[in-house]
Amino acid sequence: MLKIEVNSGENIDRALKRYKNKFNRTGIKRDLQSRRQYTKPSELKRTQLQKAEYIQSLKDAEQF
Repeated sequence: MLKIEVNSGENIDRALKRYKNKFNRTGIKRDLQSRRQYTKPSELKRTQLQKAEYIQSLKDAEQF
């Protein structure tokens, strides 16, 4: 559970913004979205490989 201390005199909007940032950094939302639907391990490997190839191509293009 995430807890945000609201300081005296602090705007509630600012505290809400700090909560949202902390929530995004923890990765809870990403985990919940990934658990909605089962992905086969082979599909997971394939997407990771495609991502790695894409990043490598960007790095190669940057070197030239």
